[in-house]
Amino acid sequence: MKEKLKLTKEWDKVFEKSDKVNHEKVTFHNRYGITLAADLYIPKNANGKLPAIAVCGPFGAVKEQSSGLYAQELAERGFLTIAFDPSFTGESGGQPRYVASPDINTEDFCAAVDYLSCRNDVDAEKIGIIGICGWGGMAINAAAIDTRIKATVASTMYDMTRVNAKGYFDSADSEEARFETKKALNAQRITDYKNGNYELGGGVVDPLPEDAPFYVKDYYDYYKTKRGYHKRSLNSNGGWNKTSALSFINMPILAYSSEIRSAVLVMHGEKAHSCYFSKDAFKNLKGDNKELLIIPDAVHTDLYDRKDIIPFNKLEEFFKNNFNA
Repeated sequence: MKEKLKLTKEWDKVFEKSDKVNHEKVTFHNRYGITLAADLYIPKNANGKLPAIAVCGPFGAVKEQSSGLYAQELAERGFLTIAFDPSFTGESGGQPRYVASPDINTEDFCAAVDYLSCRNDVDAEKIGIIGICGWGGMAINAAAIDTRIKATVASTMYDMTRVNAKGYFDSADSEEARFETKKALNAQRITDYKNGNYELGGGVVDPLPEDAPFYVKDYYDYYKTKRGYHKRSLNSNGGWNKTSALSFINMPILAYSSEIRSAVLVMHGEKAHSCYFSKDAFKNLKGDNKELLIIPDAVHTDLYDRKDIIPFNKLEEFFKNNFNA
């Protein structure tokens, strides 16, 4: 039975509404039966079948934040786009709430391709995806399994399986460190089971400690200020279920990225703490249709919403060239 979602009717994005595109709410479902909520953006006065792009991320964000901005901007440039909330988050369905899964969240991208492929106004041979932050890794993983995806962009990406299993900069990459992490998470499972609910890990720290690392300050500046705060965003509020990390520790998502035949653009800020994820992921990609774009002086969240830094001209060119290849 299809899940009935409660979708807000007002414009509640953290970015201004464009007068160049039409916007509406839509839903679609994945193969696990979860109904997903999305914002659809279509260029005004568009005719015929359009090339289409599905956008998701960052990890812990909602479609009213960065992914919606990307989707609206690309719709202004002639694409039919959707920005969707992943399973268990935002306005999308799924229980329990606020849980992440390397399998289900990869499937969310593939389900978006299902939906776009079945629209009468979409050219099913010209469908691409964009994943931002943690969904950059999911997007590459989706491209490795979904041959319908013709072009993929991973923007300011995280490999969530790597950072959960090895820590930042692989600083906890040892059997002993992983054992202690798993021991704590499995103890949390018992606590959650006894309490009948899932304890949240907390979103971005607030108030911000004076000695916080730069990347924490970077996240705070986006998720906890007027710039990017949203009431449904996990990072802006209570965060993910603590036990979400378990499946990421055990299931690397980029195992078959070297077999992706379609086009992939990996882009990252030069000064982002996370840039090593993109550089290393790119090393595994093969073929002359793969590209790494390092953006000078940019930090991680610059590629969330800084329209003067996000290379939208490059994105437009990348998708159009590869859709027509």
